[in-house]
Amino acid sequence: MRRRLTVLLATFATLILGLTPAAAAPGLTATYTTVSDWGTGFEGKITIANTSGTTLNGWTVEFDLPAGATITSSWDAQRTSSGQHHTFRNPTWAPTLPSGATASFGFNGSPGNVTTIQNCRLNGEGCDGGSGNPGAPTTPANPRVTGTTNSSISLAWNGSSGTVTGYRVYEGTAVRATVTGTSATIGNLGTCTGHTYTVAAYNAAGESAKSAAVSATTAGCTQPTGGRGAPYLYLGWGNPPAPATVMSATGIRWFTMAFVLSGGGCTPSWDSQRPLLGGVDQQTINAIRAAGGDIVPSFGGWSGNKLGPNCATPQALAGAYQQVIDAYDLKAIDIDIENTDEFENTVVQDRILGALKIVKQNNPGIQTIVTFGTTTSGPNYYGNRLIDQAAALGANIDVFTIMPFDFGSANIGQDTINASEALKNKLRSAFGWSDAQAYQHMGISGMNGLSDQQEMTSLATWTQIRDWAKTRGLARLAYWAVNRDRPCPGGGVVSNCSGIAQPDWEFTRITAGF
Repeated sequence: MRRRLTVLLATFATLILGLTPAAAAPGLTATYTTVSDWGTGFEGKITIANTSGTTLNGWTVEFDLPAGATITSSWDAQRTSSGQHHTFRNPTWAPTLPSGATASFGFNGSPGNVTTIQNCRLNGEGCDGGSGNPGAPTTPANPRVTGTTNSSISLAWNGSSGTVTGYRVYEGTAVRATVTGTSATIGNLGTCTGHTYTVAAYNAAGESAKSAAVSATTAGCTQPTGGRGAPYLYLGWGNPPAPATVMSATGIRWFTMAFVLSGGGCTPSWDSQRPLLGGVDQQTINAIRAAGGDIVPSFGGWSGNKLGPNCATPQALAGAYQQVIDAYDLKAIDIDIENTDEFENTVVQDRILGALKIVKQNNPGIQTIVTFGTTTSGPNYYGNRLIDQAAALGANIDVFTIMPFDFGSANIGQDTINASEALKNKLRSAFGWSDAQAYQHMGISGMNGLSDQQEMTSLATWTQIRDWAKTRGLARLAYWAVNRDRPCPGGGVVSNCSGIAQPDWEFTRITAGF
């Protein structure tokens, strides 16, 4: 009896009130457009078109929004929502839609960057003309770079199967190009800038998953970066080797030279005692360059009198850095901010970041690196603060390098990878980067052989770390130090050998493969 009453009521509504939506037929479409987008929100609009030749007695449009997107208000339709699924019905004051007519409704949502809806249905059929829901396309495959110029990057990919309306090229969450074919060129890019893209196919039913990421750098780079593989060379102890000998034996081309300290007040000097020019340090740099290499000077370290606390302002500290840059016509500098007087002093942290921001402004193309300690689970409080402040101040740091050792670790290889992945996640959070972009701003600086706490980094472990870093596109690989890249099995932690059995310069040779 209850079922019979329901049928009678439905028939009455259809015949007398005209409120039951008719099934979709060819000639009925519902089209979505993003009217505006302000980053934290967007306005969407759906237009229903009736070219079927008959009057439409009511309509219902339903669709899903991407995960995380919500509708905050709507107009010109009756709306019900359940999670990501939203249903809109014709307003009571417009029960019919004549043939040849259109109707539209709108809504506001959040956050921004919503460029499509998913699983759209008009009166139970596909929104693309009543032909049924074709389903979202498959994921585009094999994205690749086909060309670069100073201001553009060209991409291609393998087409998706299923019904495909077009493809969207994303950089992060932003759409950089929308095309109907399987290639695109993204223009108006800066010279010598890195970019990472993904591609998604779409149709009326929705959008595919995004493809694997592909990265490229625009042309026009006039200076090399500051040495992807650049182990530390220290002239202050440990029977420092002749760098040309090491270069010839290993293929290494860059060294990180330690350490520039305060020679009194805000004046830079090597180890607080050797002059910038005319001494053994300049002679060593000249020899490296004569052999086809170059250097990154490192400011700071654990011991000694640092410039950070001695220079009273960011401007003064930037001036000290600039003296060294000018003395050697540098392409990169490394700030080793591990001593507690700098790393755990928030005033000095901010002074260093402010100085590096000035250095970047005054030296276009120079690479700035900060190197600091870590835990096995990533940066500690002061490391996280350093990264957050770099983002807040717009310091434009190129490479954040961690020193993953002195953990008391029994598995330094895995602990290094874990700490690095945690650094990547922090950089993503602080700067809004993708995984690929975060990796490109990261470095690892290890300790070869036995560490201060007798941790073992074997040749095999350093190879594992190098290969992991290389596969993910890290910007820098270093270790402490070339002075110790010689064998002394059972020798403990000493300045002129690694404490383990190894060939001469083998850690350097592995690093050169980075």
